[in-house]
Amino acid sequence: MAAFCTKHGYSGRRNAEELLTRLRRAPAGVTGEHHTESGRDAVIALVTVLRTLGTVRKDLDRSVVSHLGQHPDARIFTSLPRAGQVSAAQILSEWGDSRAAYDSPDAIAAFAGVAPVTKASGRMRGVSYRWACNKRFRQAIVTFADNSRHESPWAADIYQRARGRGIDHPHAIRVLARAWIRVIHRCWLNNKPYQPDRHGGLQRLTTPPLPAQTV
Repeated sequence: MAAFCTKHGYSGRRNAEELLTRLRRAPAGVTGEHHTESGRDAVIALVTVLRTLGTVRKDLDRSVVSHLGQHPDARIFTSLPRAGQVSAAQILSEWGDSRAAYDSPDAIAAFAGVAPVTKASGRMRGVSYRWACNKRFRQAIVTFADNSRHESPWAADIYQRARGRGIDHPHAIRVLARAWIRVIHRCWLNNKPYQPDRHGGLQRLTTPPLPAQTV
């Protein structure tokens, strides 16, 4: 029971021994043979559906990866740290390839739902979560952003500074995703893959300062 709770991230306050005791003391169900058989058949049917969905998903992933290489912008999105093939394809499919579709990276961030909504009226000004957006795009870009911080020191720094301001994890990931969109947008306009050695923010973070010269 303790191993099961750890595996599934149980966050309750009951220890494994107490949980097991409660399960053993639970009243037994009153079911007939027909109910047992019908329940078994339903479970087997659900397992069959889940296995079929898993197979279809793997087939779709393979198809996505095979077609990704045919897109001229694929090298831009696959060059991002920890993007992977499937994640890069998801971002590219929602981002699109029309350079005239967006007038700025802020427009892309709003479309992807990682930029907040600001409402102002007179002296009142409020900032709230953006509900109206391309939710598939948001899921793809925040998944990539969350993965990127484990490889890119620049991404990790932006995330940690956001958390240091008291922002929770999902919000901090959206902040990071918005920063990545600015970087990707520049690569996209220049039709160049992401190059860490040409990323100014990363270089300023990782390059040690020059020693002070003595006169």
